Amino acid sequence: MLLNARLPLRYIFKHVQPDVVRVLLISICFHLLKLSLGEYLPLIPLQLPTILGSSIALLLAFKTSQSYDRWWEARKIWGAIVNDSRTLVLQARTFVPDELLRPQAPDSPLRTVAYRQIAWCYCLGQSLRGLDPQAGLAAHLSAQDLAYLQLHANKPLALLALHTDQLKALLQAGAINAYQQVQVDATLVRLCDSMGQAERIKTTVFPVSYRLLVYFFIYLFLMTLSLGLVKTIGLWEIPVLLTTASSFFLLERTARYLQDPFNNKPTDTPVTAIARTVEINLKQLLQEPNVPEPLAPEAFYLM
Repeated sequence: MLLNARLPLRYIFKHVQPDVVRVLLISICFHLLKLSLGEYLPLIPLQLPTILGSSIALLLAFKTSQSYDRWWEARKIWGAIVNDSRTLVLQARTFVPDELLRPQAPDSPLRTVAYRQIAWCYCLGQSLRGLDPQAGLAAHLSAQDLAYLQLHANKPLALLALHTDQLKALLQAGAINAYQQVQVDATLVRLCDSMGQAERIKTTVFPVSYRLLVYFFIYLFLMTLSLGLVKTIGLWEIPVLLTTASSFFLLERTARYLQDPFNNKPTDTPVTAIARTVEINLKQLLQEPNVPEPLAPEAFYLM
């Protein structure tokens, strides 16, 4: 997630550098063409590139709005995950009898639930970003749980299944009653819903044809604008085209990154930092001595 800090120019322009280079070459070619064949080229009224530029602005505004909606939905999903993770451990802390709680004991049901939920948050974030979903989970899970994960392709779903198995065992042992089981089960259902919503955003691709259409209109706009400036500003035409094109391409690239909030880029939803927040909160509920610090941001973004 980008922070409220000054973005380095290198980061801003490196993503549009190939497009800007292409625009520079097109501008130079058109300028040389007009110098040699200027009297044979048609005179394009400036109203035409103005109309095209307005159309491109509308397309980019729509795409940016839709992309931000996807990013904001992802952030709301992870906000719900934080709330439900806290709720799950608070319910376990409230419902399980005191003689079974023993939060500092390695086999404590409360500690097992809390550590498994921490692992679930990290695992889901890694999975959505296409990284190793089991990276770093050994610090939070038992060897038995890790072995169980190996049998499943969807690791976060497997961790939720372990939650339900433990919930069933507590109910059968009489540690919780049926009403309490329903309450905890409702929390697990919400966590599963949040996971499915995040996976839907990850697997639903923004139409590529829309991006190609925007690019086509941008290059068409630049060509008509170049012809419209045949006898107007001379060599100043090249920086004008570069400035205009850079603005359009930057907007398009920004929208493209926002539309995939789990792409392991600085514009991502900060799932790792959110998982660290969950870890801090749950370990403090367990009254553990070694609680990690919040994840430190990079120069201008938080992962």
